This record gives sequence, structure tokens and C-alpha cells, in this order.
Amino acid sequence: MIDVIINSYNEPKATLRAVEVFLKSSRKDLRVIVVDPFSEVEKFLRSEIKDKRFNFFLDPGEGKSYSLNLIFQEFGGSQEDIFILTDGDVYVSENVIDEFVNAFEDKKIGVVTAQPVPIDDRAEKFGYWSHFLLAGIDKVRRRLSAQKKFMECSGYLFAIRKGVIYDFPMETSEDSIIPFLFWKKDFGVKYVPSVKVYVKNPSTWDDWVNQKSRNIKAHENLNKIESDMPRTKSFLKEVREGLSFLFVYPKSLKEFFWTVQLYFARLHVYHKAFSDLRKKETYADGWRENDIASTRTLD
Repeated sequence: MIDVIINSYNEPKATLRAVEVFLKSSRKDLRVIVVDPFSEVEKFLRSEIKDKRFNFFLDPGEGKSYSLNLIFQEFGGSQEDIFILTDGDVYVSENVIDEFVNAFEDKKIGVVTAQPVPIDDRAEKFGYWSHFLLAGIDKVRRRLSAQKKFMECSGYLFAIRKGVIYDFPMETSEDSIIPFLFWKKDFGVKYVPSVKVYVKNPSTWDDWVNQKSRNIKAHENLNKIESDMPRTKSFLKEVREGLSFLFVYPKSLKEFFWTVQLYFARLHVYHKAFSDLRKKETYADGWRENDIASTRTLD
């Protein structure tokens, strides 16, 4: 059984698009489950989707990680089955199911992740930043996957074997801790860049800072939860990996200037995140506790 779990938050039109991509598959062993805390979203989706493979799970409103733990326990199966985890505000390439299933043919693979692709305009500064950062992530993941080393996944789209874990700590991001829990059980993590997940990134300064600082705080919590976890995302790693991109990625003087600005912007969000942590303002799994309005594409 393939269960696609789409976490959404009152984005009916965007979520409908996300669901429809998966339902284009002819597989009968497919179930698409939208998890959303708004009953109005369920009403809208059921009016638009007549496919019996579609299901709705009313999110109790305790955060994305909380709802995923409930789903893992209620819909868990054998290790031959898989969960595909994604969000309602993104959409994926149509090859996702076939490519992920093929990756899991290797019984040593427990987690598979896809390539995030920005839909933002590279000609705008925040759009360029998203292209730069995601290109860097793609480069690192290709290398780690080829070397069969541990890596964190993209929360926008990744898949796991069922029947291996049934819950995970909620004090950090699921795309970091879940792969490590599989890694500790001797399962590999594979990057499949042929599968794309199309993402709208923040296009205002406040939204950008809120999203990035929240992500940093989530990763810093990993030190408390799993101190021996290999870190693939950290300030020092960003600096080392980013230096190689500084003179290679920009295609114009304007993009080079934006790249320099991005370095200072990343320093700012790291400073903000660590300042918040010193003030005991830790990461909390409130589902979209700070609404990132500029990432909404349809609703």
C-alpha cells in the first residue's frame, strides 16, 4: 500500500492541485490522505474529488509532527509499504510514485527524498536567493547520496518505509529526525533528483526571516534530541559549501551583489535564531505558527 500524506493548512485550491497530481496515477494500491485542521477544506475537496482513493483526516491542530505520529500509528503497515509525505502548498512531478517505488526496490533503503525546485522568479532578489540556496542543497545531496552517507531530507517531499518507526520526537523538524531514526536502524537515505517538488519561497523580508530562523531553531534542537546525529545543515557547513558557489553560481554583476547580500542575510537569521534560543524561545511544532503569507500560491 502507498499512502500519500498531504499536510495542509486552509489552502483548499493549492491542496486540490497537490492531490490531483498523485491521483493521475492508475495504481489501485494508492491512497491519498489530506491532513488539515479545517473542516471547510474537507468539504471543498470532497466536492471536487470523486476518486475513492482520496481520504481526509481532520488534523487535531497540535502541529504537523503530532498529526504525522497519529497517521503512522493508524495507517502503518509492512516494510513493503510506503508513506509519501508532502505539503498542500507545493506540487510534485508526475513521476513521483514510480520513481520512489523503484528506489525502495533496494531493501536497504528506508528513506527517499526529492529535489525541491523553486517556482520563484530568478530575476527578483528573493527569487534568486531561493534558486541559489536550493541549488546548493541539490549539490550536497547528490554527493552524499552517491557516497551513501547520511543526509537530512526535504520536508516538502520525502518517503519512508512503513513498519520501521511509528512515532518520532516533535521538538524538531520531521525531515531531519525521521531520516536519522531510520539511519540508526541501518537503513540508507537516497536522493532522487529526477523527482521534483515545486516550491514557492518567501518573497518578503519578514516572511523570509521568519521561515529561515524557525528552520534553524528546529535544527539546533537536534543537539538535545540526538547528539550523535551527523549534521548536514549547520552554519559552518553553509559557509564551506557556499564559498564554492559564490563565484560560480551568479550569472551577472547584479546576481553577484544579491549573493553577497544573501550571505549577510543568512548571518542575520542565524544571529536571530541563536538569540531567540538564548531567550528560551525554542522551536515549537505549531503548524504554521507564523503564517508565511508570501509562500501561498493559489489560496
